[in-house]
Amino acid sequence: MICLHFGCPVQVLSLGEDVLPEYKLQRADAHTWIMLHYSPFKAMWDWLILLLVLYTAVFTPYSAAFLLDERENPTCGYACNPLSAVDVVVDVLFIVDIIINLRTTYVNHNDEVVTQPRRIAVHYIKGWFIIDLVAAFPFDLLISSSGSDETTTTLIGLLKTARLLRLVRVARKLDRYSEYGAAVLFLLMCTFVLIAHWLACIWYAIGYVERPYMKTGWLDNLADQLGKQYNDSDASSGPSIKDKYVTALYFTFSSLTSVGFGNVSPNTNSEKMFSICVMLIGSLMYASIFGNVSAIIQRLYSGTTRYHTQMLRVKEFIRFHQIPTGLRQRLEEYFQHAWSYTNGIDMNAVSRHLPPPEPQPAAELQGVPRGQ
Repeated sequence: MICLHFGCPVQVLSLGEDVLPEYKLQRADAHTWIMLHYSPFKAMWDWLILLLVLYTAVFTPYSAAFLLDERENPTCGYACNPLSAVDVVVDVLFIVDIIINLRTTYVNHNDEVVTQPRRIAVHYIKGWFIIDLVAAFPFDLLISSSGSDETTTTLIGLLKTARLLRLVRVARKLDRYSEYGAAVLFLLMCTFVLIAHWLACIWYAIGYVERPYMKTGWLDNLADQLGKQYNDSDASSGPSIKDKYVTALYFTFSSLTSVGFGNVSPNTNSEKMFSICVMLIGSLMYASIFGNVSAIIQRLYSGTTRYHTQMLRVKEFIRFHQIPTGLRQRLEEYFQHAWSYTNGIDMNAVSRHLPPPEPQPAAELQGVPRGQ
């Protein structure tokens, strides 16, 4: 049973923007079809949308770049792509997500849960509605109705990259995990791989567009190296999509990491200009992402370093005062237990900065025996 009313316990890790603490939860009269933003169903739905956005971030640029040559098939064109059915399902789920967001509560600036349908709709329309609407627009329907026109099909295929706008919303939701070092490390590496994937798609698109009238691009060099030369009369000639994607991804990774082996090199002016941009992006990413990685790793090991330092001081204290063996073991065990319990935090220093407890009303002290 799906819980949509107030007071339901949250059993799923939520990706919502505002999750109220328990002491602020209050029952209110809500419409039957109004969904709580902290309900288990909404949390599971947010995770499903997150997975769909990640799928979109990976396969939409791939389809727009590496599957553009499928449009030359006059029988079914771009729709022959097996991912088209999945794209239609993704579009439908994104539209359903818009409807759900129009009926989902939110927390206003007074920490109050808004349950009025009109206020919820106005709040969503002023916020993320435009981005979600553009990302959920069914471009596949336009592709199927436009026939096999090459220019229109290419344009609509590139417009499908508008789905990537949802990454902005996902990035804001994942920002709540910035306090966890391991999570930030994982997200940074995923960001690096995703950007390399996008640049690989652009790198192939440049070579694909220039290849018919410039035979010196990286695609022709790859065909010569693999022994799979292009034949203009045969659309299936040349390297396979797998060979082209792996080579493009290899080039972007080697450029972003400032390795540059040179076995895949730019030859045309467009490829050289793109390579310059990739190197600039790589220098910025190397300074930001890997700089943060070093700080995160250092922070992860800082606790272990402090533990060994304090343990060394305890052993020096024991050796200096010549404490007996039995008491020595008890001191070491006490230190280890206290460290595991407080994680090295000085609880006395923390308690000194806490505000004094509020005085209890006299009514609550009645009936308490004197001396307690």
